[in-house]
Amino acid sequence: MSTGDTVASSQKSGERVILVSGATGYVGGRLVPRLLAADHRVRCLVRDPSRLQGRDWLTHVEVATGDVLRPAGLAEAFAGVEVAYYLIHSMAGGSGFHERDVVAARAFADAAADAGVSRIVYLGGLGDPEADISDHLRSRHDTGDALREAGVPVTEFRAAVVVGSGSISFEMIRYLTERLPVMICPKWVYTKVQPIGVDDLLRYLVEALDVPESAARVIEVGGSDVRTYGDMMLGYAQARGLRRRLQPVPVLTPVLSSYWVHLVTPIPSTIARPLIEGLSSEVIVRDDAAHRLFPQIHPVDYMTAVRAAVATLESGDVETSWADALVTSGRDSTPKVLTQQAGMMIERRRQQVAADPADVFAVCMGIGGEHGYGYADWTWEVRGAIDRLVGGVGLRRGRRDPRELRVGDALDFWRVEAVEPARLLRLRAEMKVPGRAWLQFETLPQAGGTLLVQTAYFAPRGLPGLLYWYSLYPVHSAIFSGMIAALAAAASRPAGRHGGVASESQ
Repeated sequence: MSTGDTVASSQKSGERVILVSGATGYVGGRLVPRLLAADHRVRCLVRDPSRLQGRDWLTHVEVATGDVLRPAGLAEAFAGVEVAYYLIHSMAGGSGFHERDVVAARAFADAAADAGVSRIVYLGGLGDPEADISDHLRSRHDTGDALREAGVPVTEFRAAVVVGSGSISFEMIRYLTERLPVMICPKWVYTKVQPIGVDDLLRYLVEALDVPESAARVIEVGGSDVRTYGDMMLGYAQARGLRRRLQPVPVLTPVLSSYWVHLVTPIPSTIARPLIEGLSSEVIVRDDAAHRLFPQIHPVDYMTAVRAAVATLESGDVETSWADALVTSGRDSTPKVLTQQAGMMIERRRQQVAADPADVFAVCMGIGGEHGYGYADWTWEVRGAIDRLVGGVGLRRGRRDPRELRVGDALDFWRVEAVEPARLLRLRAEMKVPGRAWLQFETLPQAGGTLLVQTAYFAPRGLPGLLYWYSLYPVHSAIFSGMIAALAAAASRPAGRHGGVASESQ
């Protein structure tokens, strides 16, 4: 993809420009708002600017369009940049990722050198370079070497498993632990690893800007304790209140393990295999440079990081996910999308509506209670009756006001969790379910009307949660498809724009 114009949205004209590559990825997407909070002027280098839509911080950054594998037009993106973050990884592309990583890093570093950038900050992988490490870890180290070739000082942080909702390494732990009461454990499960909480990692990345001594250094970072991968799975089970058992097996190669992960989790075998191969070597901090350079940072232990990740998941406030960077850069025109991200089942539907966002939003705000849900209301009544029988709240609570909703309101067996006028409504389920569930509506301005986005989220708790989701999926699919169609139809009628939607079954 070629480089396009830099879109200057930031008003911080006097501060140094910080370039962040990989802003659509897991770490980059969390780093940007923290740099902004530290009052830095931020420019994001992305291949497709549309992938940043919906980010709360988008209007506060500059956006440069470019591709490090097609470096001819990178000069504009680097213009005026003082420090550049390199957070790009091509492992999701399958075989040949090592070569692509090195080529991309060299192009990035050359562009930085030509622009007079004073420093590159890079996040690599923890591991002893003198040991027989995997191709994945070797690629991380070689990428750092390639960045240094152009002569720009590089601050290379090396980390192992990043503990946070949405991190690919942590999500592999999550999925395996949630779904398998008895976990088959090959040799790599017992390798020592030093995980780090995502908040601590981000703090290192941000504060490096104000520690000039960290330039031209390799800095190993990790949490306050060392565990095995098996310990981490059992620790996650403890945090979630799950009873799990590890069953050692004598032989299970990384290839077979990757296929097993592919079968049990949403992580493709092409990504799982290099991750698992990397676990064959100990990845622990051997140098205390991080403590000496950043004495103000005190990384938390694994269980503290796990509890924070679980709390984030349960609140539904997951900033970024490992899968964010794997989605095609093209626009998704499919009206219905079923995916799994950050431990959640996600079912999303889109509907074009010939009405203003405020009118569409008013109809969404009017659902539930006496208005019903627009389609097959009898199914909602049956679900409410079942919920009452098992000790839940059922549908009897209705709603406080026929047209208005505010955060904290009860709405049948939902609770209003977020309201952004004319833009977003999110409901959290309070019925009895083996997990956590949300229903969200977004109204996005489009040429000639509004794009209504309806999303159902479900975070299953163990195997019962998975069975619940898949057994009811055909029913939910029909209900939610009918619901968004009814909402769109009601919003298109002048009489329906004042709240409420008539059910097709009435």
